[in-house]
Amino acid sequence: MDRLATNLTRSSFLPLYFRKFVWSFKILSPFWPFIIVFGLLANVTNIVVFLKAGVKDSVTTLLLSLAVSDIAFLIIIVPSVSTQIMLVYVPDWPWPFFSGFLDQLPYWPAYTFYDFSSFITVYLGVTRCACVAMPLKFQSVFTKARTVKAVLVLFILAVSLRVPVISTFRIIRRTDPQTNMSSLYLSGQNRESINRFNDIMNRASLPWINYIIMVTCVCVIKLKLYQASQVRKTHTSYNKQAEKGQLKQERSSKDIRVIQSVVLICCIFIVSQLPFLVSTTGRLIYPAFDIGGRLQFLFFSFAPVGRTCSYLNASMNIFVHYNYNRKFKAVFLAILKIKQ
Repeated sequence: MDRLATNLTRSSFLPLYFRKFVWSFKILSPFWPFIIVFGLLANVTNIVVFLKAGVKDSVTTLLLSLAVSDIAFLIIIVPSVSTQIMLVYVPDWPWPFFSGFLDQLPYWPAYTFYDFSSFITVYLGVTRCACVAMPLKFQSVFTKARTVKAVLVLFILAVSLRVPVISTFRIIRRTDPQTNMSSLYLSGQNRESINRFNDIMNRASLPWINYIIMVTCVCVIKLKLYQASQVRKTHTSYNKQAEKGQLKQERSSKDIRVIQSVVLICCIFIVSQLPFLVSTTGRLIYPAFDIGGRLQFLFFSFAPVGRTCSYLNASMNIFVHYNYNRKFKAVFLAILKIKQ
């Protein structure tokens, strides 16, 4: 998608882009405004509930940070989504500037926050995996203070990786030879080498590393939960130890629900990232699957799927919090003045 947005700086390319893009775009784009509006409301709710409940541990700190990052992504991407929809459904709209300007300008800052959300999710998965796999060694390592520092480091990393791409663009004024009127235009310099670096690092290597880490963490956590459940069944099978086993199960139920919620958030991330990874990796391995290539129609058709998944990924966590976080549910219902 980065190279896609870059190539859109050429106004002559816009009609081709949207002609090739239009069939899959018209199927999925009508859902985008609803997903984004719901995501904004959901993440505002998440932030309010977490703050009202109290941010007292590392998991809540990460979930709050994730909600803030997701809402930043959804807010910043709105001009890009609105512009793309208008270019398809209202092609004759009299733009006072280059029609792709609002599409391209917020794209990189928005996906900087999307990358930040990905890093937070990976960190959340890794920390919970470590605490589940080796609780005696890691239970006291991931404190709230250390988590805050880690979140700041992850934010700096996300911004630093995007700065080279963002720095290649300049806002200039360009005169249209047909109308003899000048308008704002987003120009790029030295884009080829930077885009190649961005494709390899930000769009392929790091996402695949994150993806593999997440899948591994989910598998390890699920295995440990299964082993723990088997141990509890063994304990409760003996009459003398039944009461002790029941008490142990009650004490650990809260931790288990937290772990389950983390696993579901990680699974949402895994599913939503897959279309994007397939697209970007296919583009690097098989150059024909790209803009101007023999399979560009397939590339354009696949691109809206990745975008749709990114919006869903930033909007769905509220369902996990409500169903697996009892304190979140209690505070949420209290705010709405609904009795449980």
